Amino acid sequence: MESVITGLNNLPWNLVILACLTLGLAPFFPEPHIWEKLKMLFSGTLSRPVDIFDFAMHGLPFLIAAAKLAVPLLKAG
Repeated sequence: MESVITGLNNLPWNLVILACLTLGLAPFFPEPHIWEKLKMLFSGTLSRPVDIFDFAMHGLPFLIAAAKLAVPLLKAG
């Protein structure tokens, strides 16, 4: 677990933000894939393997950002 925290701490914020803005939100038109996949998830239609993979791929940068933000907050509390 400590190696994961060290890896997150060594990952620069500008790279994480760039990944969120590019991979996380691509393609930008007509709507970001992550938004489309979230709507599918909440409507119960996210069932095809390609859609699940797409959701995971576009959501990973946001999960990394959330984990990177959570590490110092959890250490402080």
